Amino acid sequence: MQAPSALRDLSVSALVAGFVAVLVSYASSAAIVFQAAEAAGASPAQIGGWLSTLGLGMGATSLGLSLVYRTPILTAWSTPGAALLATSLGDYTLAEAIGVFMFSGALVLACGITGLFARLMARIPHAIAAAMLAGVLLRFGLEAFAALDDAFVLVGAMCAAYLLGRRLWPRFAVLGVLATGLAIAGVQGEIDTARASVTLAMPAPIMPEFTLASLIGVGVPLFVVSMASQNAPGVATLRAAGYAPPISPLIAVTGLATLVLAPLGGFSICLAAITAAICMGPEAHPAPERRYMAAACAGGFYLLAGVFGGSIGTLFDALPQALIVAIAGLALLTTIGGSLHNALHDARQRDAALVTFLITASGVSLLGVGAAFWGLVGGLLTQGMLGATRRA
Repeated sequence: MQAPSALRDLSVSALVAGFVAVLVSYASSAAIVFQAAEAAGASPAQIGGWLSTLGLGMGATSLGLSLVYRTPILTAWSTPGAALLATSLGDYTLAEAIGVFMFSGALVLACGITGLFARLMARIPHAIAAAMLAGVLLRFGLEAFAALDDAFVLVGAMCAAYLLGRRLWPRFAVLGVLATGLAIAGVQGEIDTARASVTLAMPAPIMPEFTLASLIGVGVPLFVVSMASQNAPGVATLRAAGYAPPISPLIAVTGLATLVLAPLGGFSICLAAITAAICMGPEAHPAPERRYMAAACAGGFYLLAGVFGGSIGTLFDALPQALIVAIAGLALLTTIGGSLHNALHDARQRDAALVTFLITASGVSLLGVGAAFWGLVGGLLTQGMLGATRRA
């Protein structure tokens, strides 16, 4: 009965909304995933396999969850998590990176099974989590504008397209930036078309390696970022749109998907927020109870993108580095701004958030553990000491 009913609920608007959601997802953050895979030491062929794995994982979970719960539930890779990996994996081996993915997925799965998600996240002040995210993402914003030195025309045109897009069509601003960058790079002859090809990449499993330094320095921050900056907003987006599916099973499914796909490069499968909102609005369907088909359609497009993940990998390998850096940085500007606002707007947590932000952004590595973890520790210690002082 469910399949015929779902077909009756299918509409052109749902199909378009699902396509736009997937297009925005890849256009705004695939470059960051590419950088994360490069930082982990993955080859171009392996990066294509990773993108295939992620596409298939997001497609299967989005399609399955949306049809089971009749709710527009869209999953995505963790863009903040990818940004964290791009800045933190340089000192670790590819096998250690896979171990980090599995560790983070296992923690998410445990939170979903035990129902600890809300209680665990409540112990980390929102301002400190936001400050850690802002510190992780700062590098991308700085590098986007630093690229003006080497590619002024290309990056300058992309910046102008971003400003114009934010004024005229905010939802599609990043798509305009990408189109502008590709057009300018093509005119300048900076796209290596010989490297871009239609490729079917077969994901190859990699044996994980678990080390204390990598699990604490990258695994714990990846878990915190994925939960605080991806799953939590994903839940909030669902509730804001008037949907109330059981949250713990959703978290458990995303954690299990990450754990299973991690050896193939699936570093994180989370609940989507921004792209999910595209599938929850009246543009997807006037009737809220039929909008789940938009997310289901997005799942289908994710599966298609997963089949051709190798082509996406070769495409990014063919593009100039300045374009990739610029699109990544500009796509994250609103996230950086929102994170800084959330980190600093509460005066009672401002000092702790500032300490977290500065330590994380510094890139300091102590005892082989990365800056994101120490930023979190520094912020919690600061908040604990200042909170005790205020109470006294």
